[in-house]
Amino acid sequence: MKHVLGAVCGASVLLAVPAMAETTLTIATVNNGDMIRMQGLTGEFTKANPDISVKWVTLEENVLRQRVTTDIATKGGQFDVLTIGTYEVPIWAKKGWLVPLANLGADYDVADLLPKIRDAVSVDGKLYAAPFYGESSMVMYRTDLFDKAGLKMPEKPTWDFVVDAAKKLTDKNGGVYGICLRGKAGWGENMAFLTAMSNSYGARWFDEKWEPQFNTPEWKTTLTTYVNLMKEAGPPGASSNGFNENLALFNAGKCAMWIDATVAASFVTNPKDSKVADKVGFALAPNTGLGKNANWLWAWNLAIPAGSKKTEAAEKFIAWATSKDYTKLVASKEGWSNVPPGTRTSLYTNPEYLKAAPFAKMTLASIDAADPNKPTVKPVPYVGVQYAAIPEFQGIGTQVGQQFSAALAGSMTVDAALAAAQSATEREMKRAGYIK
Repeated sequence: MKHVLGAVCGASVLLAVPAMAETTLTIATVNNGDMIRMQGLTGEFTKANPDISVKWVTLEENVLRQRVTTDIATKGGQFDVLTIGTYEVPIWAKKGWLVPLANLGADYDVADLLPKIRDAVSVDGKLYAAPFYGESSMVMYRTDLFDKAGLKMPEKPTWDFVVDAAKKLTDKNGGVYGICLRGKAGWGENMAFLTAMSNSYGARWFDEKWEPQFNTPEWKTTLTTYVNLMKEAGPPGASSNGFNENLALFNAGKCAMWIDATVAASFVTNPKDSKVADKVGFALAPNTGLGKNANWLWAWNLAIPAGSKKTEAAEKFIAWATSKDYTKLVASKEGWSNVPPGTRTSLYTNPEYLKAAPFAKMTLASIDAADPNKPTVKPVPYVGVQYAAIPEFQGIGTQVGQQFSAALAGSMTVDAALAAAQSATEREMKRAGYIK
């Protein structure tokens, strides 16, 4: 309450004037570089919206998923804005857990969102989350090490080429590993990579009747290739490495190749972050000649949980953080190459961005190559490239991820891991009523 002096019949009296109520938004997000950058720029938003303050809860990816899922399922109400992926958006929207974003402002330009990303966060034509950055995955490699070894990276490499090159480029005594790949257990960590890899080998999670497929030759080839490759050419302790750990290894000059999210490109080419910034090339994720590359489709998005009492302020924040103006703000502070990628068509026709970001065209080509409706060689009953968009997948994917991480760590054979994955997935799919 503010107090001001007022005059009544010549006498001064103290009048009580209600101050503008401040709305505090609690935002749950992931500890990735682009999100941390957004937190650093929040002052720009609060300066323009003095009646709104922002409190950040920044969590490691697996922990974020657990906390946010529990909160929304139990209507806990801890968060006003959620950072969620393309997996959660359609499932949660259909359950009535998310608020449709209908008031992002006249200049927001929803039509500018990349069609594949926009479709992934919409249900029945309504936007239920706004994409902060979008990604596929691709090969990032050390041009200097390839030149030294007399190797040339094709634009569309095969797995045979990648495996052979990784072995030739490994110099364990010199602390350089031929390849760095995700091994940390989690449906969005090692299983994002391995599911995308398995698609390129013609594997699938389920056949058309929802029967799990881990007992097929395609999965055995995928997991055997991965485990053997990482044993011969990967870094030690790889079963603990996710996106951020491998990013740190690549930036320190420890990896000749890294197959991971296209969003990493701006970090590996930034001299502030990377020791090898001027020695990085890009190629499409590998294939086996079956017509599918080992690349995924993903976006981290901002959404509002249903039942939020702060919808108006939350939507204002989301509109700010995912707008064209936010992109320009990041460009003015950090340079065009560091703006959040993979969400807007206009970015990929912006000459300043294309000049500053040598990876821009490969990122867009990778996003365009991913098909959530036909993720693998054979038909499937689910939508999603590196996940199956059913509510049960989160639990099943994490269980399978633990078995496959154990196979990588050497505490379980490939055959035992696949058998455990098959029985765990069958059990859950029976319990959920998909199969008898």
